[in-house]
Amino acid sequence: MDEHQIGLYLVAIVIGGGVGFLAPDLSPGLEHSINPVLGLLLFATFLGIPFASISKAAKDFRFLATVLVLNFVIVPLVVFALTRFIAGDQALLVGVLLVLLTPCIDYVIVFSGLAGGASDRVLAAAPVLMLAQMLLLPIYLLLFGGPDLVSSIDPAPFVEALIVLIIIPLAAAAVTQALARKAAVGRAVMTVMQALMVPLMMATLAVVVGSQIVGVGQELGSLLSVVPIYAAFLLIMVPLGMLAAKPADLDVAATRAVVFSGATRNSLVVLPLALALPGHLALAALVVVTQTLVELIGMVLYVRFLPTIVNRERRPQPA
Repeated sequence: MDEHQIGLYLVAIVIGGGVGFLAPDLSPGLEHSINPVLGLLLFATFLGIPFASISKAAKDFRFLATVLVLNFVIVPLVVFALTRFIAGDQALLVGVLLVLLTPCIDYVIVFSGLAGGASDRVLAAAPVLMLAQMLLLPIYLLLFGGPDLVSSIDPAPFVEALIVLIIIPLAAAAVTQALARKAAVGRAVMTVMQALMVPLMMATLAVVVGSQIVGVGQELGSLLSVVPIYAAFLLIMVPLGMLAAKPADLDVAATRAVVFSGATRNSLVVLPLALALPGHLALAALVVVTQTLVELIGMVLYVRFLPTIVNRERRPQPA
């Protein structure tokens, strides 16, 4: 399954879409299952974070500083420019802002590894990226969307998502790793969850698409206006990611990882936030799902072509 992850993810999307279209009555149940499935996926993802050596990972200052600057300085500027075309539609705007301003912490690790990127470094940076986006997202929404938009958003779902989807799975993963160093049951849990990574990702994608695909079809005309924004974002982030890695003099694997970190977004994690928005912003959830579909196609192309684009070690400069 590890060798055919991309194909399996696309199959999961097709199956989820088929179920959603053929049995639309299942959509509410599928929507309620998003958080539990996503929580399990994040628990399995966080189990791969080397908590015992997290201080060592934190000392990888050049890589960490690069992904932080790329995701929270450069990306917001790109997003602001791209969203001026839809600034007059609050629902479209908040959906695009929610998803493009939040860097991915789960399948970016998979895709980066498939393209020969330093997936272990992305994995170690995941908690910092998650914490930073939770703290900075309200500020960016205020700057880009205005106070009226922010005042219409209930902060409770954001806090709930932080606790249920991040803090609890992260704490459970840390406890499981500590247990695994002393007891067989901990090691068994880690082995099982590692084996379930691909199935859990497939289940998450199928549930998300299945629960939202009917709505996507009904609002297709509006949603098509954000597809060029998402496609442009994926194209722009390749050269910007490479440029961001230059000052830190990162190697090829780390540079590829930086590009993936800048390009992949946290759509699965922010979807519950979008689903909790008030009625006049309900379209935002479908805007987030649309990004997922566009991005997965983009990731197939990234895995295929990025190793060709980023393929040379930098030669040391003469003193």
